[in-house]
Amino acid sequence: MIEKNVKTDFSAKISEPVIGTGTFVHPLAAVIGNVILGKNIMVAPTACVRGDEGQPLHVGDDSNVQDGVIIHALETELDGEPIEKNRMEVEGKKYAVYVGKRVSLAHQVQIHGPAVVMDDTFVGMKVLVFKSFVGKNCVIEPGVILMGVEVAEGRYIPAGSVIKTQAEADALPVITADYPLKDMNKGVLHVNKALAKGYLASAGK
Repeated sequence: MIEKNVKTDFSAKISEPVIGTGTFVHPLAAVIGNVILGKNIMVAPTACVRGDEGQPLHVGDDSNVQDGVIIHALETELDGEPIEKNRMEVEGKKYAVYVGKRVSLAHQVQIHGPAVVMDDTFVGMKVLVFKSFVGKNCVIEPGVILMGVEVAEGRYIPAGSVIKTQAEADALPVITADYPLKDMNKGVLHVNKALAKGYLASAGK
């Protein structure tokens, strides 16, 4: 389902999702409102990218939004006035949620804005990212909770970790050559891009 948002006191503008070439949104997924999806993205069944409250929501080229993923955000406007604390800036533009290029969002991930996940990062199953910034080339193992922190690029977060202070985030380990999941994202990206291409072909698009 791809549809416009509704007009409210916290969302004065009605927007239609912008979807790049080679991107497949499964009929059982929901993409609503002020959403920008880049090229070659697979949006799997039961995923929900809902830009009707905090907005805009952005997902970069060659990323994937797997089954049960939720991308949503706190309101970024009220009665026509911006709520700056609920927006984050990336490359001079402000977003409620920004997901970069070549990012994998595995099953049941929640990215709740204000939040940023930068390029080439793998986000494992059942992760919650809220009021946080995750740098490039990171691995977030399954079951992690990030609340109000900034994660430097090239770090990994062990499964089940709850990171709520900047000191905890700064102490996260650096990805090294012997880290078992360092290349995990490459295979996941390949599979999902191939799926998007295949589904589009089967639909005659």
